[in-house]
Amino acid sequence: MNVPPPYEIRARHSASTVTVYQAYPPSIGLPAARDGRFPAAWKRDRMTWIKPSFLWMMYRCGWGTKEGQETVLAVEITREGFVWALENAELSHYVRGVHPDQEAWRRSLRGAPARVQWDPERDLRLDPLPYRSLQLGLSGEAARRYADEWTVSVRDVTGLAHEIHGLVRAGEWDGAAGLLPRETPLECLSAPRPVPASR
Repeated sequence: MNVPPPYEIRARHSASTVTVYQAYPPSIGLPAARDGRFPAAWKRDRMTWIKPSFLWMMYRCGWGTKEGQETVLAVEITREGFVWALENAELSHYVRGVHPDQEAWRRSLRGAPARVQWDPERDLRLDPLPYRSLQLGLSGEAARRYADEWTVSVRDVTGLAHEIHGLVRAGEWDGAAGLLPRETPLECLSAPRPVPASR
């Protein structure tokens, strides 16, 4: 099996858009999917995390069963917006050798409207894999632009999550894998990594 690079952005994407996943209570998720945009109740002044990995989202929301995360959304955003967030992001934690010192990292983080976190990717059992998945946190300007400028479409994929989960529980691994969204590397994009670039 070919193991992907440890820090690689993989997503469902087109020439102009990137699909990310989030999970919300029905009071937020259902109006967002119905209207194709986030409702006024969606707090634009709070940090929001978007995940290009469907399976990492399933790990986070328990296949759409966790309280407050019952509605799973596939949010298609502009590639331009996604690139802007990456270009203005800082790592979510200090890493020796990447940052000059902790104070420099803190200054950079305070001024960054986006932050990058790399967590282990997940398999269909939601067990960790030996490579990482991007989580992108958006706050301030980035969160507002995400909700009001970058969003192209919002789809409710809760049914898909439940269907795949049902196949997993039945041990029908090939069927479950066949329903997964196809995520491929975004080779022209990069994000801050928790290792020095020379490695």
